[in-house]
Amino acid sequence: MKFNIANRRIHYWLTPFLAIPILIITMSGVLLQVKKQWGWVQPTEMKGLSAVPSIPFESMLSNVRKIKGFEAATWTDIKRIDIRPSKGIAKLSMNSDVEIQMDTDTGEVLQTATRRSDWIESVHDGSYFAGDWTKLGVFLPAAIGLLVLWITGLWMFWLPFQAKWKKQRIRNRQTSKSAA
Repeated sequence: MKFNIANRRIHYWLTPFLAIPILIITMSGVLLQVKKQWGWVQPTEMKGLSAVPSIPFESMLSNVRKIKGFEAATWTDIKRIDIRPSKGIAKLSMNSDVEIQMDTDTGEVLQTATRRSDWIESVHDGSYFAGDWTKLGVFLPAAIGLLVLWITGLWMFWLPFQAKWKKQRIRNRQTSKSAA
């Protein structure tokens, strides 16, 4: 019986400390789940002309410089380039959280839009708030605590069934003894 009381106390007292990190993780996780379906989170992928990339990287940068607000762009302004041959596009993710989609055959800029999925992901893993300290000092313990809540919750869920089966077994024994 002491184990069951300890289990309930752990479950009870751990919950308020984990409520806010779990809420943040859950809400940002929901947004990340629908990032391909909702253009507000991540821009919808356009389609280029050819599945064979033929534009050189320097042409990509010069085409980025033709976009208003990116006239002085350099390679240091580009966070990453994601080339999708099957779609015929290159996604240039800028440090300013803007995504530029470009046709990999012609170099034509197909779309310029804000990409929010990267900062939502940093909120999700906790690094957005104070870097590794929050990620490892708050969100990692919250994840471990959530695992403990899951285990203690399953135990509390299981107990009534176990008690019911135990009572049923006792009744069955009593019934079989009285029948004999």
